[in-house]
Amino acid sequence: MSLKIYTVLCRAGSMDNYSYILIDGPSGTCAVVDPSEPAPIIAKLEQLNCRPQYILNTHHHFDHTDGNLELKNLYNAKVVGNQYDAARIPGFDIGVEPGKTFSLGTSTAEIIDVSAHTQNHILYYFKDAKALFTGDTLFNLCIGGLFEGTPEQMFAALQKIKALPDDTLFYPGHEYTAFGAPEARRQLPDSPELAAYLEHAARRLNLGEPAGPVTLGVEKQCNPYLLAETAKDLARLC
Repeated sequence: MSLKIYTVLCRAGSMDNYSYILIDGPSGTCAVVDPSEPAPIIAKLEQLNCRPQYILNTHHHFDHTDGNLELKNLYNAKVVGNQYDAARIPGFDIGVEPGKTFSLGTSTAEIIDVSAHTQNHILYYFKDAKALFTGDTLFNLCIGGLFEGTPEQMFAALQKIKALPDDTLFYPGHEYTAFGAPEARRQLPDSPELAAYLEHAARRLNLGEPAGPVTLGVEKQCNPYLLAETAKDLARLC
C-alpha cells in the first residue's frame, strides 16, 4: 500500500485520542492527522525518522488541534483544515474545500463535509488506500456528540459515510469502543457480527492496540447509529 498509516494514542487515560501519522510511500511525504498531544507524536515521528510536512485537522476542537503549533514550529509543517473554519484552527495555513481534494505526495484525499459534531467538520478519504479519517464523527460502535449541529445534519453526514465502499477502513479520533458497546448490545442483542466485533476489539485492546481500524462494511452491521433509517431514529439514540 502506498500510504502507510501509524496510530498514536494521545491523552491516554483521559480522552484517549487517536492521532495518525501518514507517510506517502513513493514520495516520503508525511502528515499528522489531528495532533492532540505533541509528546507521543514527536516520539513516534523520531522512531520513524520522519518529519511531517503537513498537519491535517478534521475540526477545531482543542483535543484535535492542541499539538498544531508545537509541531508546526518544530517541523515547519503546514496546518491544513476546512477553509471555512480557518479562524478556529490554531496555526491555520492551507484551506481545503469539501467536494475537492488534497494531495499528500502521490496520495489523494477527498474532502467530505460532515458538519454535525461541529460545523465545518471534514473527513479525509484516501480512496486508493481505502482509508477514511473520521475525527469525531464516527467512532467504533457510536458517533460524536452534537456540539454544534442537529440530528438531521448528523444523519446526512452518516449517509455520506455509508455510501463509501464496504472495504474502506475507518480511523476514528478516539478509542470509544467500550462507550459504544452497551447501546450496541441493547440494539443488537442476538447479532453474531456484533459478538465477533466485541471479541476482536477486546483482544486488541488487551494487547494495548487500538480496537480498529474496522471496515465500514462491518461497522454498518454493528453500529446502531449507522443502522438508523431516519433522522428521527437517530435522534432517539443521541
